[in-house]
Amino acid sequence: MLYKISIQSHVTQRNNYSKARRSAGRRGAGGIMIVLVDLLLMLIDLTYSILAAVVQTFVRPRLKCIDGELCLITGAGGALGRLFALEFAKEGAHLVLWDCNTAANERTAELARELGVRVHAYTVDLSRRASIYEAAERVRAEVGDVSMLVNNAGVVAGRRLLDCPDEILERTLLVNCHALFWMTKAFLPQMKAKNHGHIVTIASALGLFSTACVEDYCASKFGAVGFHESLTHELLADDLDGIKTTLVCPYIVDTGMFAGCEIRKELRSLIPPLQPLYTVQQSMKAILAEQLMICIPRIMYIPFLTRALLPWEANLATYRFMGGDKCMLPFIKNVEMKTSNGVINSS
Repeated sequence: MLYKISIQSHVTQRNNYSKARRSAGRRGAGGIMIVLVDLLLMLIDLTYSILAAVVQTFVRPRLKCIDGELCLITGAGGALGRLFALEFAKEGAHLVLWDCNTAANERTAELARELGVRVHAYTVDLSRRASIYEAAERVRAEVGDVSMLVNNAGVVAGRRLLDCPDEILERTLLVNCHALFWMTKAFLPQMKAKNHGHIVTIASALGLFSTACVEDYCASKFGAVGFHESLTHELLADDLDGIKTTLVCPYIVDTGMFAGCEIRKELRSLIPPLQPLYTVQQSMKAILAEQLMICIPRIMYIPFLTRALLPWEANLATYRFMGGDKCMLPFIKNVEMKTSNGVINSS
């Protein structure tokens, strides 16, 4: 608790100092002096942020209470979405569940209701902007204002770029990326009016670095990460400190979405696919701690950093050593076998 209070105190003092500095600038203070003060503030913030991150690694931060909050989860009929619904229900949040699969979504709703919370399930096609806006209007009229938005839904084509029909590629981008814009436009205004809310984006490690043969998925997740980060900057610039954001970037999760994907066999035990429950529990800790970003597992921070710091050729050598250049080929073969049945991989 002291850790959280110290952060809030630091942020408050910094904001007050910045306002005083801007006021001094308007009164005619020298431009060079203002730049030097800003530089000093930036270095203080930089040092403090690094130290706070180190402390947070060893000292568990205080987790916020979300009892009574209204939480909307997309893709609630899938493996991760169902687990998120149950975890939020355990924390006392009331739920609005969206999915295009009515039966799976209703099953999630049944399980969540057993935990004693109110649950409202809606069948929504996130690839259609009109479907999102219509469902959002129904939620506001029938349930109330959403205070926690978990953008969890995701799909992948699972086909080589030149073999994939355009409409399937477009669906990946619509669900994984474009829907984030529409969901935010639908629910952020109410959060801004109250300066209260939390927006969670379930992206992917493949939104931080890429791999071969899943161009649609990587592009959509890079877009999701970029959208989320820009939105976070906008909220901070508008001094809406009551609206929190959390970006979740997990490695491949063992939900069947990427069934068959394998790195080099000698290294599989080092980075195995994540268990869904573990992924959701780690995500929940970050959300309740109001952590801005989490990579799961922590080792995923390494390729994220090396991608920016090392030459392209150095990253490529590591990538090939790990078997990353061919890891999706077994997955694509599995999808090809299911194509005749009309199966679409989704989370």
